[in-house]
Amino acid sequence: MPNFQRIRSLLFYLSLFLFITGLPFIIAFSLGYKFNARTFKFSKTGLIYVKTQPEGARIYLNGKLMPENTPASIYELVSGVYKIVLELPGHYPWKGEVDVEAGRALRLDKIILFPLRPDLQQLNREKFSTFRIDAEKRMIYYLDQEGKVVYRSDLDGINFVDCASLPDKFAQITGWGISADKKKMFIFSLHQIGVVFFDAEADHDYSDAAILLDYPKEKIIDVFWHSDNYHLIVLTNKHVGVIESRPRAVPVNLVSLNNEEAYAFYDAKEDALYFSDGQKGPGGVFYNNLYKLRLNTDLYLLGIIRKKANE
Repeated sequence: MPNFQRIRSLLFYLSLFLFITGLPFIIAFSLGYKFNARTFKFSKTGLIYVKTQPEGARIYLNGKLMPENTPASIYELVSGVYKIVLELPGHYPWKGEVDVEAGRALRLDKIILFPLRPDLQQLNREKFSTFRIDAEKRMIYYLDQEGKVVYRSDLDGINFVDCASLPDKFAQITGWGISADKKKMFIFSLHQIGVVFFDAEADHDYSDAAILLDYPKEKIIDVFWHSDNYHLIVLTNKHVGVIESRPRAVPVNLVSLNNEEAYAFYDAKEDALYFSDGQKGPGGVFYNNLYKLRLNTDLYLLGIIRKKANE
């Protein structure tokens, strides 16, 4: 009997010792802490939330496979750097390193797993040099400089047709742009602008001959369509000007430039040209300024130009 009591007492004190010893661990875990074997200290833990598109990817954390696939949360992570690999059959794996901070949740919810065989299709049916996308009208324009042809299709390459021919005697094309009404386009080289009209019937009988506008004494840097689909805004190494898209049109130079390598952007919705130009400051040092030139159709200048065109 005394032996039995001693055993009971021993078990009681052993249980009490284990409870007292384990109580800090229990409290720590309940408060989000975990024992860090590297530092032999309790550290507040963090978590990682992983979401992929598509879902269902396997998660490897520091080389160990996690029990859940994405989307999933990984809890009770001591602070530090973790290597994550996400794998989904038929897709490229995602690999990365993340830094987990104590008491914080790290979200990885913008991950896209791309297929091993992407959805790739060829859209053109003829040779081309460059192309333009008209997302609003859902059309693609293809320019073939060698064949002197412009093609057009929808965004899936259907209804692929030739819609215009380019001038035979035209220098290397530097740039081009489609008018907002989708009836014509401009092409330009260093010293010439061509306005090409699209054929509505697509039967090689193009609606109008191309209009050629020459700039023999200036180098054309960029060209933009005005919203009236008639005037062109032209940036050269010497001027910012406008010119009508008609034969023998004479440019109107609005601004003289100091910088021969000016850069410009045209906001067609506001009919405003943003351009850079140099200015000579104290001590003869040149610095750049950014200017905004409004070219609204209600401005006096374009009203005069349009009036002269109708005379």
